[in-house]
Amino acid sequence: MAHAALAQERVFALRETIARLEGRPLPEQAAAEAGLLAEQLAGQLAEQLADLEDGGVAARRRAGEARLATGVEAFDQALDGGLPLDAITEIRSLGFRHAGAASGLALALAALLQATEEKRAREPAPFLWIGDRMGGGEAGLPYAPGLKAFGLDIRRFFQALPQRLEDALWLAEAALQSGLFAATLLEVRGNPPAFGLTESRRLSLRAKAAGRPLLLLRQAGEEEASSAAFRLLAEPAPALARRLPDGSMLGGSIGHPVFRLTLEKSRNPAPLSLFLEWNPHDRRFLALDPARQAQAFEPKAAHSGAALSAPSDRPDPAPALGAVLAFERAFERAS
Repeated sequence: MAHAALAQERVFALRETIARLEGRPLPEQAAAEAGLLAEQLAGQLAEQLADLEDGGVAARRRAGEARLATGVEAFDQALDGGLPLDAITEIRSLGFRHAGAASGLALALAALLQATEEKRAREPAPFLWIGDRMGGGEAGLPYAPGLKAFGLDIRRFFQALPQRLEDALWLAEAALQSGLFAATLLEVRGNPPAFGLTESRRLSLRAKAAGRPLLLLRQAGEEEASSAAFRLLAEPAPALARRLPDGSMLGGSIGHPVFRLTLEKSRNPAPLSLFLEWNPHDRRFLALDPARQAQAFEPKAAHSGAALSAPSDRPDPAPALGAVLAFERAFERAS
């Protein structure tokens, strides 16, 4: 339709130019054609506006799909709608004693992404874990039965252990560029000089171009400048008692894992801190009340004393030491 309208416009302009050169008024047929052309152009403009509106709706829909909603309203609002699926999200731990919390949060996000893809009737893409050998020696390696109990589909879980950090960065860049993986997790130990702002920028551009997320797991690292859209500090938190089907709590039991998250890098002026519980069976997060979480944790003294009384037939204790003597004078008297 656009080509036909353009051709008619050129014919009408040519006829008008010829009439002016000959000194004749515009023919009636040309005037009628001009009116028809105006109607066609108006229809074409309406179609273009409709296409633009549909494109805007599609763009907004694609923007919504480019975010992974966690289901926790306060957390999703702080993340501008959810975890970005075309950028870097950094998850940091204070030390290797908190490596389980940081790794668990990354795996929970991967399981949530798989669940979201399944709800959209899509075949979930595999998940790639690029581990660090030194970090694996401290924090351990992924365990297949544990990953399955945590909510992950282990049939779509791949792991790589490069020898050098440079190889790990190359592998992460290649994985993002291929677009074959639903998410790529890159584990980095501390703040190595070989992984700086330049390398982070390259990975960010790859993630943006491929529309795939990169979870940067920085074990025992400090805050530093990077191209990550968000940075989370993950710390372990005491789990609540296990919930029964009727909603009550089973006393003395251990429930689902709980993470204490602090949003260190975001557009929000103040950091956000909250407690999230991960339900591996339903594959969803649940926000916990901080006051209730503080009451659930009752620290105990390191040396609280013996739990049982001493037996009555125990051996006699060693006799108490006598007064301290001057050894030289005592030796002289003995000699």
